[in-house]
Amino acid sequence: MRLAAFVFVLLLLAGWVHAQDEDIFRHPLGPRTEAAFMATSQRLSEHPFVRGNFEQERTLSRLNRSLRSSGNFIIAAQLGMAWDTVSPFPSTLVLGKDFLAQSRPGGQRTVMSAQGNETFLRMADVISAMFSGNAQRLVDNFEIYFSGSTAAWELGLVPVDTAINAFAERIIIRGDSVIRSIHISEQNGDTIKYALSNHSFPAELNINEQELFFIP
Repeated sequence: MRLAAFVFVLLLLAGWVHAQDEDIFRHPLGPRTEAAFMATSQRLSEHPFVRGNFEQERTLSRLNRSLRSSGNFIIAAQLGMAWDTVSPFPSTLVLGKDFLAQSRPGGQRTVMSAQGNETFLRMADVISAMFSGNAQRLVDNFEIYFSGSTAAWELGLVPVDTAINAFAERIIIRGDSVIRSIHISEQNGDTIKYALSNHSFPAELNINEQELFFIP
């Protein structure tokens, strides 16, 4: 289920300086930043559905190689998320509440159940918490670091949940009214960066989008 873990949180970026990435971890959540953190969480929870574009860069430390892809995403707070990769190869990856599905051109679809896989279930829960602004679930699963305000903020997460910690060492999220980027540092030294753009907020999903989140 490493693929499921990689998605997450499902998760977003490029062009960060290492020292800047580390700086957020000098700002643990406390009395001075808790109000801004809660306000940011509340603002993120205002949109149950989010569409947009993504660019992903995955760096494989052992091979000293980076892999890039881009496409479209859909976030449905109560259902999961879908990543529709356009380049370099078309495919659609859907993370539902209890399943992972991957579709390729020609109609081929592979579905894996999350039942019995604690890492998958915990990561799915956390990713949903990130995008829906569920502050309590983040507090329950991470050491929280925060700086900024609702106008521009940075969030650092260090997993305390063992299932999440087995995959992700640290997560950095940046945004404003929406999440703009996520940087995931894995335990094996690999990194995943996402940049999200062109956000829109439909009142509901269309029929094709709804079908993505249900197993026939």
